[in-house]
Amino acid sequence: MTVRRSFLLAVALVGLHLADDSFFQPQPGTSAGDHLVSGLLPLLGLALAAHAHSHARPGGQAVIALVVGVLGIGFGSEAVRYWSDVGLSGDDYTGIASMGAGIVLIALAAVTLWRSRRLDDRRAWRYSRRALLSLAGIVVLVEMLMPVIIGYATTHIARSAKDIGALELPHVDVTLTTSDDLRLPGWYVPSRNGAAVIVFPGREGRQAYARMLARRGYGVLLFDRRGEGEAEGDPEGFGWNFDKDIEAGIEFLKGRRDVDPVRIGGLGLSVGGEMMLDTASRTSDLAAIASEGAGARTLSEELADQSGPGKLLSAPFFAVKTASVALFSDTMPPENLETLIPRITPRPVFLINAAHDEVDDKGPEYFAAAEEPKQRWLVPEGGHTGGITAMPKEYERRVVGFFDRWLLQRPD
Repeated sequence: MTVRRSFLLAVALVGLHLADDSFFQPQPGTSAGDHLVSGLLPLLGLALAAHAHSHARPGGQAVIALVVGVLGIGFGSEAVRYWSDVGLSGDDYTGIASMGAGIVLIALAAVTLWRSRRLDDRRAWRYSRRALLSLAGIVVLVEMLMPVIIGYATTHIARSAKDIGALELPHVDVTLTTSDDLRLPGWYVPSRNGAAVIVFPGREGRQAYARMLARRGYGVLLFDRRGEGEAEGDPEGFGWNFDKDIEAGIEFLKGRRDVDPVRIGGLGLSVGGEMMLDTASRTSDLAAIASEGAGARTLSEELADQSGPGKLLSAPFFAVKTASVALFSDTMPPENLETLIPRITPRPVFLINAAHDEVDDKGPEYFAAAEEPKQRWLVPEGGHTGGITAMPKEYERRVVGFFDRWLLQRPD
């Protein structure tokens, strides 16, 4: 009975954190109604786990406790990230409780397995069986639980406001409003040549790009993506809703008197590179698109890079990860970028990828999918989005040269 009560109490603490995060203390700019799916389905899963635990045999009880325990630690991990960064606040306290409950559940699983272990069979079979069960547990952890935790983490953890820094250029502070009513603070460096470039995502670490473009006369717009820095909304590590953020930036620039609305470009970095391409496929307001470090976002894009047995083995992981991101972001997965990129034509696309240490190089596939005019640069130094630091002069020559050609020299 003690084990059962401890199990129920621990599960309740994990559920309390999920409810706290989704309904009691949602992110600024969001409400409980925005998290009905992402909040209610995991709570339903916990309720089913609690019910199944009471009817399962000891081995099944241990598996249930272990699964919920690992997830409880994963769900609460965001609290540790913010605790070490800016201190605890909001739902971080129940997040710490969720992690503690997860540890208790894993301990309960171990106790249950120890008490129910069989000792009346042959020793060789006994240890072989335990080895096979351990191997199966590792496979479930890697293929099923880890992608769930990745999906949760990428939709709940983002850079804090203290990471933003300062922009040492003449600029104005701005606040963008997205189509789903989120407020995104940012900086705008006014244009001196009638053209402007959105550098996305975020303000943190983007000052070098702003200086590069501003000294050549371009207006530069930097702003926090949703859920990051001082922006409202839920974090989205895979950026499935970032098209709304970029579109808000486009609308801001179209209203500026110093910017010709047909001379707006975009420079997307990493996940921003993916979503800059995505957004350009849906609107004609971006006249030139430079995308650096764009990778895979969804199951179909990730599986396209796999072949043979590797594709079969990785499919469950990628499928669960995509489903997890969809669940915890309350968003359906976007279309495959290889389908979207051809829609950008006749506007130019410049794809940039690192020749070494690229996180997930989809450059060849995306370049093949793009229609003319297009160009590609494999940066020989610097790694993922590191070209501007490793090769600043060459980076400026190529990137600014691209925008000069298509934003300044294009016919009116």
